[in-house]
Formats: sequence, C-alpha cells, structure tokens
Amino acid sequence: MTSLPQAQAPARLESRTRLVIALLLASAFVLILNETIMGVALSHIMTGLSIEAATAQWVTTAFMLTMAVVIPITGFLLQRLSTRTIYCTAMISFSLGTLICAISPTFAILVSGRVVQAVGTAMMMPLLMTTVMQLVPALRRGRVMGNISIVMSVAPAIGPAVSGLILSRLDWRGIFWVVLPLVLVMLVVGIMRVPNVSEPRRLRLDVGSVILSALGFGGLIFGLSSIGESVYHPPAVSPAVPIGVGLLSLVLFAFRQRTLQRTDDALLDLRTFSSRTFTFSILVMLVLMGALFGTIILLPLYLQDALNLESLQTGLLLVPGGLTMGLMGPLVGRLFDRWGPRPLVVPGTTLVALALALMTQLDETSGGGTVLALHVLLSIGLALTFTPLFTSALGALKPHLYSHGSATIGTVQQLAGAAGTALFVVLMVSRQVALESAGVPEPAALASGVGVAFVAGAVLAALAIPLAAMIRKPVDAVEPVDAPVAH
Repeated sequence: MTSLPQAQAPARLESRTRLVIALLLASAFVLILNETIMGVALSHIMTGLSIEAATAQWVTTAFMLTMAVVIPITGFLLQRLSTRTIYCTAMISFSLGTLICAISPTFAILVSGRVVQAVGTAMMMPLLMTTVMQLVPALRRGRVMGNISIVMSVAPAIGPAVSGLILSRLDWRGIFWVVLPLVLVMLVVGIMRVPNVSEPRRLRLDVGSVILSALGFGGLIFGLSSIGESVYHPPAVSPAVPIGVGLLSLVLFAFRQRTLQRTDDALLDLRTFSSRTFTFSILVMLVLMGALFGTIILLPLYLQDALNLESLQTGLLLVPGGLTMGLMGPLVGRLFDRWGPRPLVVPGTTLVALALALMTQLDETSGGGTVLALHVLLSIGLALTFTPLFTSALGALKPHLYSHGSATIGTVQQLAGAAGTALFVVLMVSRQVALESAGVPEPAALASGVGVAFVAGAVLAALAIPLAAMIRKPVDAVEPVDAPVAH
C-alpha cells in the first residue's frame, strides 16, 4: 500500500483506519495488562498451588521465553498472512491460553496456558505497529504512535492496582476469568470488522532460521533471567551456558539471514540496520527499556522492604508515573510530527539519566513522596523518547521492511527487559549481601543496593544521550504537520 503524498495527507484518518487501529490498541492494552497484573498474583499462586518462589517464577519466565522465540517469526507471518488472519490467530491463542490458566488444576498446566497466551501477545504489538505504518500517512504517524505509548505505559502502571482489586475479592484464577470475556468480545468484533490491509506474499519459511532464532533469543533471555534468579537460588545450570549458546546461535542466525535476504527469504531481514536512524533508535531503545524494566523491579522492592509500605500502597504510588507517561503520548506524538525526534529524544534521555542519578540518593529514610516525584520525572523522560524512537525507527525503513522492523523492536524489548532486570538485581543484591555481612540492618543494606543499581542505570542513560542526538526524522516526514492541502 502506498502512502499519500505528504502535501495531500488528510486532516483525519478514514473511519476504517480509525476502527482498525482502535481495536488493535484495545486488544494490545488488555494483553499487556494481563502480563503486568501477574506480578502481584505470584504469592497467591504459590499459596494456592503449594509451590516455592523459584518454581513460581516460571509463570513469567515461560512467558518471556515464548515471546522471545515467537516475536522474530512475526516478521515472516505479517508478510505471509492477512491482517485479519494474524489478528484472529493472536486473539484465539490468547483466549485459549487464558481459559487454560483459569481452569488449571496444577502448576504445569498453568505454565502451559501462559505459553499459549504468550504466542498471541507476541503477535499483537508487531501487528499493531506494522498496521500503523501501512495505513497512517507519515505526517500523522507521531500522534498515532503516541496512542500506542498510552497502551505501553498505562497498562503496566495500573496493572498492580487492578490485580490487587481482583485478588481482594477472588482467588488468583479470578484474574484470568476477568480477562477472558474482554478478549472474547474483541475477538468477535475483530472477526466481523477487521479488514485485510495488507497483501499476503508467498514466502518460504526457513526452518533452520527458526531453530537458530529460538536457540539464540531464547538462550539469551533464559540466561539473563537466570542471572537475576541466581542471586537468590543457585541455578541448576550456570547462566553462562545458555548465554553462550544464545550468542553463538545468534551469530549463525545473522549469517544465515544475510544469505537469505538476497532472495527476500530471511526470517528476520537485517537490512533494517542499514538505516542509521533505525540502528541508533534501536540502541537508545535498548538502554532505556533496560532502565525501565530494571526500575520496575527495584522500586517495588525498595518501597516494600526498605520503606515498609504495603503492596497496595506500593502499587498506587507508582500509578501516577505510568499515567503521566501514557497521557503525554499524544502530545509527544504531535510534537514529533512538527519538530522531529531530536528536540524530544535528547532532553528525554537527559531527564532519564537525571532521574536515575537522583534515585541513587534514596535511602531507608526517604519518603514515599520523594519516590513518587522521581518516578514521575523518570516517566516524563521516557515519554519524550519512546514515541519518537518507535516512529523514527520504522519510518526510516522501506515499506517492505516494516514487519521486520516491528519484529526487531519487539525482540529488543524482550532482551532489554531481561538484561535490565538481571543487571539491576545483581548489583542490588551483591551490595545488600555485602553490607548485611558487615552488620548493616536489612532496610539500609537494601536501600544502598538499590542506589548502586541506579548508578549503573544513570551511567547507561547518559551514554545514550549522544546516540539520541544522531537520530534524524525520516525523509518522508519532513514537511510541517500543518502543511496546506494541495488542490
């Protein structure tokens, strides 16, 4: 599908386009919300199924591993199958997985349901981003991508509060019973109303690439997750083993893709990285996503174990930051359409580095208000970056690479989440254990460990600032947003 000339970009999107994007946004919101409400439910699952924490972590680890394996394949699927087919497949998979989780009598069946859920979730975000790039004129992509940032920010922000509300009245299976009707409604609406906005192509699925991708991305995610868990429980296998297998597999995967992309048969086309804007956007995204996921893990631990706040208080304290990030999305999108990425991304990464630097000063005597203010500051910085990064990265690609670019972004998010969590947790616990061995009380030791972890986050964010300055606005979106309509 070819886009309109920029001078002829319509003031409003077509009703069909608005319907498709709204439905995809709503579906993505529910799928992401489902993931974020699971964190609070883990203790309830441990009690209900009589399992230990190390075992319960597989509820999230299995989900992440499945996402890491499936997302790289979505670049192929989005070209091979129609929009409606992909949407229905994703929602049927997620619905089936949700039902399995809701009726699961054992932990093994629960994990199986989470794997089926993850298959649907892995398809949804690349489908959403690719559809936006295909349907929305370049001059309006920023504001539409801003709406996507609402989904990615508000769902994680309200997840703990929603989970707490459900668990106050139902057991852990109630979470899935609440989500299931919402997903089924969206599935029915999608079957009736989602049009096919892309032309499927006959492509050959390279099985060798699928295997190398699964070993590569799955090995890295598993290994990085094991690093974070190893500080609490000695792993059966050293994290270096899956990480090594993952890195070797990714090297072989990259060589194989470079060969296959000559005939357009690559599972994940790496010609996306021939664009400097795409490459720099991905690098900045990797750093900021790692900082975000690490912060999501550390702040609740700090608030509950160092400041002795209840879980509900902790969840509510983190809601304003997430809401701030989400509500800023449309504004940032409009500013991107007018000014481009650099006036937003450079100040944004600077604010992220500043917020993380200030968080290094948190201790066991800090107040909840201080944490709230710093979290809001961090969220403002992230809000200024994510929409411009997504839009610039994909907008810098040729249309036939949109699906591969979307899959790459989704894969980077998973890797950044695992790496950020592992880095922050290892630094925090190492410092905490050393201080507790020296006789420092647990709250003070944990707070000091959190500070050390945030030092690393601040340094990484500062290193991302010069990379952010290298990002340019895509060449097909350089006209002012209020350009006159040509007659």
